Amino acid sequence: MEKNQNEIYCAHCCDRIENEDYDTVNGQIWCDVCIDENTVICDRCGERIIIDDAVQDDDITLCQGCYNDFYHRCECCNRIIHDDHVNWRDDYPYCDRCYDDMSTEIEEYNYKPEPIFYGEGKRFFGVELEIDCGGKDNDNARFLKEIANVHGEHIYVKSDGSLDEGLELVTHPMDLEYHKTFCWDNIMQKAISLGYRSHQTSTCGLHIHVNRDCFGEEREEQDEVISRILFFVETHWAELLKFSRRSEYSINRWAARYGYEKTGKEILDKAKKGCQGRYAAVNLCNYSTIEFRLFRGTLKYNTLIAALELVNTICDLAISLTDDGIANMSWSEFVGTLTEPELIQYLKERRLYINENINAEEDM
Repeated sequence: MEKNQNEIYCAHCCDRIENEDYDTVNGQIWCDVCIDENTVICDRCGERIIIDDAVQDDDITLCQGCYNDFYHRCECCNRIIHDDHVNWRDDYPYCDRCYDDMSTEIEEYNYKPEPIFYGEGKRFFGVELEIDCGGKDNDNARFLKEIANVHGEHIYVKSDGSLDEGLELVTHPMDLEYHKTFCWDNIMQKAISLGYRSHQTSTCGLHIHVNRDCFGEEREEQDEVISRILFFVETHWAELLKFSRRSEYSINRWAARYGYEKTGKEILDKAKKGCQGRYAAVNLCNYSTIEFRLFRGTLKYNTLIAALELVNTICDLAISLTDDGIANMSWSEFVGTLTEPELIQYLKERRLYINENINAEEDM
């Protein structure tokens, strides 16, 4: 049937429109039914648009022009967000919720940034301190970093699968004097207030890295010094086990000895051929550092400083003494040479200082 030129027909469904129940879409007349079923209004400019041409999510509907000019979609959840509220990361837009979920104060276990060195010495110590029982919590990690990193990036926080509900605090390399003036006591007290423990767990260790190049320029020279370190550790294993505060089971699991031999070079050869991997009392798997893994974790300032001073003193002896000098030094002779007050205090607490007893504060 031929259409009457005086009648109005819907451009979408072609039905005749009566009683002027129509509107226009893209300049064409549409009936109210088609408009209700197939169009929407842009929430920004008020323009009526075909549903298929709209940009929308559960919260907002936009025409393509308004979206292009003022909005982006979250790269993660696809939510539409106004440009004033976009969080950019690597040139990708994110809503607040997804951006917060992605932002973490806790790095993955294999995270290893470019080291920042603090102090003036040639020997630097990197500390890995495991704390547990307070949760793998971003806010807690941020609180600890805020204390430590006021004047530079001194520590970062990592996750560690060996911990039940904890964190690993890792320092950038610092010389001994820098560690002694660093805010370790404040960090430890904050960790305790957040519910963390270290010594009072079955999971935590204190690991101390020392840069290899402080032992000499050439690899062969470094190995000679390291062999004397290994010999000292094996010769005085009983005393160092007591110093470490670890149980025999714990030290065998996380920081096993290589075993005594007649010379340090033989122990070094055994270490290089052994199968302990990094779970050795003195870990040699890293190219640039050796790692002392003997010590149980601690949240007591004196204990941490004493461990650093012990490692430093052992390194000094291994550099200054010959193989025979190391081999002939008794434990009592060794402690008799010490002058560091924190180390002497700790040795007295552990009944390792010339049989002198002293009352010790509780370790956390």
